Amino acid sequence: MANTFSRMNASAATLTKNRTMDSVTPSSGLCVTCVDGCIGMCEVGKSAYRGHEVLYPQPYGVITTAAEKNYPVDYSHFNIMGTAVGAHGIEADSDKAVFPAVNLEVRFGHDNGLKYRYPWQIPGIGSTDVAKNNWEGLAIGTALAGTGLTIGENVVGMDEEAVIKDGRVVDTVDLKRRVKLFQDHQQDGYGAIIVQANVEDTTLGVLEYAIEKLDVQCVELKWGQGAKDIGGEVKIDDLEKAQRLYERGYVVLPNPTDPDVIKAFEHGAFKAFERHSRVGMVDEEAFAARIEGLRRAGAKYIFLKTGAYRPADLARAIRYASRYKLDLLTVDAAGGGTGMSPWRMMNEWGVPPVYLHSLLQQYADRLATRGEYLPALALAGGFSFEDQIFKGLSLGAPYVKLIGMARAPVAAAMVGKTIGRTIEAQQVPVYISRFGNNKDDIFVTAVELRRKFKNNGFDDIPTGALGLYTYYERLGQGLRQLMAGSRKFALNYLSRDDLAALTPEAAQISGIQYIMDADKEEVDAILR
Repeated sequence: MANTFSRMNASAATLTKNRTMDSVTPSSGLCVTCVDGCIGMCEVGKSAYRGHEVLYPQPYGVITTAAEKNYPVDYSHFNIMGTAVGAHGIEADSDKAVFPAVNLEVRFGHDNGLKYRYPWQIPGIGSTDVAKNNWEGLAIGTALAGTGLTIGENVVGMDEEAVIKDGRVVDTVDLKRRVKLFQDHQQDGYGAIIVQANVEDTTLGVLEYAIEKLDVQCVELKWGQGAKDIGGEVKIDDLEKAQRLYERGYVVLPNPTDPDVIKAFEHGAFKAFERHSRVGMVDEEAFAARIEGLRRAGAKYIFLKTGAYRPADLARAIRYASRYKLDLLTVDAAGGGTGMSPWRMMNEWGVPPVYLHSLLQQYADRLATRGEYLPALALAGGFSFEDQIFKGLSLGAPYVKLIGMARAPVAAAMVGKTIGRTIEAQQVPVYISRFGNNKDDIFVTAVELRRKFKNNGFDDIPTGALGLYTYYERLGQGLRQLMAGSRKFALNYLSRDDLAALTPEAAQISGIQYIMDADKEEVDAILR
């Protein structure tokens, strides 16, 4: 299957495999010899007895998932260009232009009032179990690091203790907890907690509730995400909860109020119901009215997140964000996913990262050339390390201010949490115990944080938060090193010239110079 972009019919994500692992038909993914008598280990075979259950990555609730598709052009097809000459944002002095001097702070918003210590944020962690079970680490770690964290869709609708009257939310437990965990640990005004809304959230009045009752300043409308072309899905293994969500207006399959379905569930014919969100219907007049309504409700900053839809929808997103003076537009490209995106959709739907982000840069250029307002832009879609962050910020310069990441931060928080459990059980694995057997020895940022809190409060920081904070510290130092190598000592100096495309195709798609053409005029002048 080396010559194909996609893997078919067998994946760890669906807990499936081929019988003939070394001999697979590339187009279908079927074993070259599909034999009568096989029990059905592949995805086709498993679908023969579990049907629609095999649409989704498994095991649900304890995983995040991303596509296996290998796109023709990705961020690895660009290299970062360093230089031996000069410095931007600092004096060109070897004693001063050292990488710890690189300033990674970013400010954005209509009044420049939002400030982050790092140029990234988590762009949407919603109602899935993996988000809820790791929220303490995500919220506290983000707050301590001074970046942004978005509470994703359906959190209120999924909250069994939420109080809903006349179809509108008046009180919550989960959303209130999520917001408060961040707010209680925010440091010196850095970072932001953002509450996001989809179709059902809008019907419930979630954003108005968050603004008025929870003192949330940043709200976000969601048009979609990079992982799927439809609304969010989760699985529900409790009949009463499935019925409650059905009553709240969600699409729940199969119908949890049908007597035959109830009987089948109770007999174990299936283990879980599916809860689906509705697809949004974008209309400019309705969008304008919604923005005006949120401002009347007291929203200080309004964001929009869009997914990997076709180019015309990306154009709508940036046009509307410009026309109605939004503060941030996040563009999430194909392939990512933190929850229950259908597996084949995750692999085969939408515009991939380099392609979508290059289109965004082109559209932003067109508006900026006419002198029109542009919000800050954020890119998302598979980012995990400092080199990718540098590339995304540079490819989208000067408009892109942030990179959105979800799976990698969740992974860091989960690992931190797991290490904490092993410490409590006094069963630290050998791989970890070589660093020590307690928080102070294992987490390299512990000394800094204990000093910062003067031993008062450090012991209350959960290890999930330490994991996220420490991961961010690594990204920050790595990004500073790369920027210093390019002689860029503040984010506003990053430019598209800091990258070179390694293939003509990457150059054509992105508009970034092919590496053999880079610096051509300067080279000619030097060698003249």
